[in-house]
Amino acid sequence: MKLIVQRVSEAHVTVGGVVKGAIGGGYVVLIGCRFDDSRRDADYLAHRLAGLRVFNDADGKMNLSIEQTGGSVLLISQFTLYADTRKGNRPGFTMGGDPAKAEALYEYFIEQMRDVLGPDKVAHGEFGAEMRVALVNEGPVTIELTSDTQPWRGQDSSTKPETHNPKGI
Repeated sequence: MKLIVQRVSEAHVTVGGVVKGAIGGGYVVLIGCRFDDSRRDADYLAHRLAGLRVFNDADGKMNLSIEQTGGSVLLISQFTLYADTRKGNRPGFTMGGDPAKAEALYEYFIEQMRDVLGPDKVAHGEFGAEMRVALVNEGPVTIELTSDTQPWRGQDSSTKPETHNPKGI
């Protein structure tokens, strides 16, 4: 599972011209699910996101977490985070998760963040919809968080899609 986290002063997402979610200060988080992600990945990243210290303290140092600042999050599903661009000009998406499984993990991640920050601090887009995201990136600060290298991740190549690495490179 992969998150692209942007520190923002404000953000909103629209679907079909209607605002689906909006926040003041906090994070816009793009969420990508890989084919072999599980709730364990979502739990790990929810904890990491809540504890990420990229907000300025009184001395101007990035030393405070979103929990400490009382900020909000705007969560956006983003299947293209696992695009494979190594060959040609058209990205491949074989590393992306099955849409039904990815949607369940996205919804689970939303609930995890609501548990940590409170339901009033979590806004989100609509899974699978054509969305427009508007934001004011502060800093700018953009951070990638991923669970892909965690020790529980299977190293068994038989669980990987055949098209991911056909030559064994």
